[in-house]
Amino acid sequence: MIHTRKLKSKRAKATDITKQVKLEVWERDKGRCVYCGNTYNVMPNAHVVPRSKGGMGIVTNVVTLCTNLTDNKCHHYYDNGTKEQREKIDAKIVAYMKRHYGEDWCKEDQIYKKYGGK
Repeated sequence: MIHTRKLKSKRAKATDITKQVKLEVWERDKGRCVYCGNTYNVMPNAHVVPRSKGGMGIVTNVVTLCTNLTDNKCHHYYDNGTKEQREKIDAKIVAYMKRHYGEDWCKEDQIYKKYGGK
């Protein structure tokens, strides 16, 4: 019996968050949720631009947010909350990223672009 390994597409690889990226994000965010400041049950695994929209798994597109194991559930609300909840969290995250990477930081730069094109 021959086992074949399913190969990931270049886009899938680009949107994955590696252990190294998680470590760098954890250090940058000081182990805190960037939305509410919580330090309990937080993870550096939230894409600012979602994977479904080509958001890359790079330090400048990943933040630390509360998991579903907290009352705050910031990551859950960022992904699945009401439009107003998502927009409120997003505005704070964008401001946070601009403080760290400068006013030139923008969401469009966090999107995987096949062959360097559009």
